[in-house]
Amino acid sequence: MSRDILDTHPGFAKVFQPGRLTLGFMMPLARLENGVPDMTGQLELASRVDELGFAALWARDVPFFDPSFGDAGQVYDPWVWLGMLAARTRWITLATAGIVLPLRHPFHTAKAAFTLDAVSNGRFLLGGASGDRPSEFPGFGKDHQTRGANYREAVETIRGVAASFPDISGSFGKVAGLDMLPKPRFGRLPMVAVGSAQQSVQWIAEHMDGWMTYPRDPADQRKRLDLWSIALAERASGAFKPFGQPLFIDLAEDADAPPTPIFLGFRLGSNALVDHLKSLESLGVSHVALQLLFNRRPPHDTIEELASEVLPLFPS
Repeated sequence: MSRDILDTHPGFAKVFQPGRLTLGFMMPLARLENGVPDMTGQLELASRVDELGFAALWARDVPFFDPSFGDAGQVYDPWVWLGMLAARTRWITLATAGIVLPLRHPFHTAKAAFTLDAVSNGRFLLGGASGDRPSEFPGFGKDHQTRGANYREAVETIRGVAASFPDISGSFGKVAGLDMLPKPRFGRLPMVAVGSAQQSVQWIAEHMDGWMTYPRDPADQRKRLDLWSIALAERASGAFKPFGQPLFIDLAEDADAPPTPIFLGFRLGSNALVDHLKSLESLGVSHVALQLLFNRRPPHDTIEELASEVLPLFPS
């Protein structure tokens, strides 16, 4: 497998390594109550997650709370929130899962992402999504049906504006004779697709640096990983491009509690969680972002148990 500039990128390399699975968290580190989490103490929890050695914290982009959807994300704007996290953490990778690229001007997204990359000293990964909440799009004057094409244009534009004095035009406007600062700290800003983003697996493999997609049962996830492997094999460079996923957990106090299905995950004990993560690692999954939105125990207790019983088997 050929080497790539991202092999030594601090944020990317901490989360993604060939043949290994790392663990992170999807924000917030809190249970949902009527679709909205209590954000009290989240900065302190994030700082503790950093100290314990987890690989990543992922922030979501939810401009409006739609009660019919039932999930307000981490409530706060992802760029402001990640800026706060950058100031309160030292080692952990900070990432978006994902910025809804079709709802944002690509120059604003690039400026925010490059800035966060700079102030975190290269600990940032840009995860981009196409948007799965149709109710948000009219408020931005955007067409939900064209989000796939808009996503591709946004990715191309963010890549392009990283060059010096680019000449770029598109549906968003045009810029020439101007430069965007700062530039990506380590030569390239890592960008991963979050979900399928209305794109083919082949397009994601060609244009993105990795893929974070939804959890599935092992047989279906194996099929997804096989498609990913085939798409990567068709590319000439052969550079490592990882596959990751979230996982909802409700961690039982009994370490031997067997897994019981919940939404996109399981209620289970730490031993069963280790077994499940090992099975994902054997499939080729590089990173799992744990979600605590349905977790019934206090988040601090859950995080400490994960750090002592699970994390040592999946170090970053």
